[in-house]
Amino acid sequence: QVHLVESGGGLVQAGGSLRLSCAASGRTFNSYRMGWFRQAPGKEREFVAAINWIGGSTNYTNSVKGRLTISRDNAGSTVYLQMNTLKPEDTAVYYCAARSLNIFSTTPTSYNYWGQGTQVTVSS
Repeated sequence: QVHLVESGGGLVQAGGSLRLSCAASGRTFNSYRMGWFRQAPGKEREFVAAINWIGGSTNYTNSVKGRLTISRDNAGSTVYLQMNTLKPEDTAVYYCAARSLNIFSTTPTSYNYWGQGTQVTVSS
């Protein structure tokens, strides 16, 4: 069992920055591939970014490439999402997720554990 808790969301103006954190507890954190997803009102949950066990491989959805950066600190059992040059269309609830298989996936159902989410609102 892995327990995930996100933090760092908030209200920011377009062009601004936020850093989301996801603290993990429970089973060995560094054995999980980690991902960030987001869900806007009335829309399905979508993949944002993922990082492999040791942090050497990352993947992003096209709309965030060059603006958002995923990273992890295995010693601190934390994964981060640095969000720069934010746009109003980035507004959503952001979720952290853990996947026991170290294979890249954008499908929410392939992730085993989820946090409760943190709201990010970008004003124009």
